[in-house]
Amino acid sequence: MLSKSDLHLEWVGLKTIARKEMVRIFRIWPQTLLPPAVTNTLYFLIFGGFIGSQVNDVQGVGYMNFIVPGLIMMSVVTTSYMNVVSTFFSAKFMRNIDELLVSPLSNMSILLGYVSGGIVRSVLVALIVTGISMFFTKITLTHPWLILFTTLMTSLLFCLAGFINAVFAKKFDDISIVPTFVLTPLTYLGGVFYSIDQLPQFWRTLSLFNPILYLVNVFRYGFLGVSDIPVWNSVWVLCFFLIALFILAFWLLKRGIGLRS
Repeated sequence: MLSKSDLHLEWVGLKTIARKEMVRIFRIWPQTLLPPAVTNTLYFLIFGGFIGSQVNDVQGVGYMNFIVPGLIMMSVVTTSYMNVVSTFFSAKFMRNIDELLVSPLSNMSILLGYVSGGIVRSVLVALIVTGISMFFTKITLTHPWLILFTTLMTSLLFCLAGFINAVFAKKFDDISIVPTFVLTPLTYLGGVFYSIDQLPQFWRTLSLFNPILYLVNVFRYGFLGVSDIPVWNSVWVLCFFLIALFILAFWLLKRGIGLRS
């Protein structure tokens, strides 16, 4: 049982790490917030405007409306992952993390402090992309609380994934391998731009092994009320991976794997 002074210490430490992460986000906003805005504007123009005008409705909704939730979710996934993997690896590479490891601050506070920065950045990017999408189509929010829940939980999930990547990375090249060869293919093949009902049976079945497909679909259901997969199945998949990665990240930090020389 933590004493009142210990709880105060944990709160101050957590708040300090989180503040440092958030100051970094706003200080270099042309690198942290602007690129997703530009990239998604191009997606809306090319896929939604030029190509989408030639595509029939998908699941009873216009193609532009259909891809909006997927593009927002893709931004959340990429942003939350890259924010934590880059900041935590930088702290590890510069040996700044040593100061935290020898401090009285708990591993939980350290983990949550770094993760909080990724969550804030991904939520800001999600709001920016949503605002941009309003210039191209009318946004509907069928289940707002489900949208909020999915955004926060998905952001937390990929913040933890980025943290784990940073723990094992030994050089800066290592933090780009997973995003390039794993995260990007899974995201593009996760139903962002299409419904898996449009795929042949073999590819539709294979797509069910892609966890990002479930995240995109539950998020799309929050906006449009349509989904390729039962919503509760998607929620359970999200919760399963979230719990598993949280336990793994905490265990790695507690054991000091990849952190202590």
